Amino acid sequence: MALEIERRFLIKNDNWKKFITKKIYIEQGYLSKSLDGWITRIRYTGKNSKITLKKHIKGFTNFEFEYSIPRNDAETIMSNISSTIKKERFFLEVERKSWIIDCFKDNNYPLEIAEVELSNEDEDLLLPSFISKEITGLTHYSNFSLANNPFSEWEDYLTTFKSN
Repeated sequence: MALEIERRFLIKNDNWKKFITKKIYIEQGYLSKSLDGWITRIRYTGKNSKITLKKHIKGFTNFEFEYSIPRNDAETIMSNISSTIKKERFFLEVERKSWIIDCFKDNNYPLEIAEVELSNEDEDLLLPSFISKEITGLTHYSNFSLANNPFSEWEDYLTTFKSN
C-alpha cells in the first residue's frame, strides 16, 4: 500500500534557496475527484509521465498510487482538460531532512509552498527559518483546488501572500 505522510507550509523568505540540490518543471492536470474523495491526476516532468490516484485518509496521511504512462498519452490527456497547474519544484536538504518547494506559475503565481514527507504522523520536525504558516489539511491550498480556483483569483490572495 502506498502511503504519503506529508506536511505543507507557506514560505516567509528566500532562505531556502541556499539548500537547493535539484530543480524540475512540473505540469499536471486533474481528470476527476470522486464523491468518495479519490483524485485522479496526470503529471509530467521532463520525459517522465505518470497517472496518480490519491485520497486523503486522516491527519496528514494520504493514499497515493502512481503509474508511469507514455508521454504521448499524457500530452493528449493534458490537452483535453482545463484543470491544470504549472510549477517549478526545488528539492532541498535541510538538517538531514528532504524538503520540496513548489513555486507556482501562471494563475497561481506568486504562491510558494514547502512540503516535507514524514515516516509517521508523530515524527518530530524541526522547522527551518524559511517556514511560515502551516497549511497541512487546508484544502484550498491543495494542488487540485489551485487547478480549479487559482491563487490569483482569491479575493484576499495579496493579503495572504504578504502576511507570510
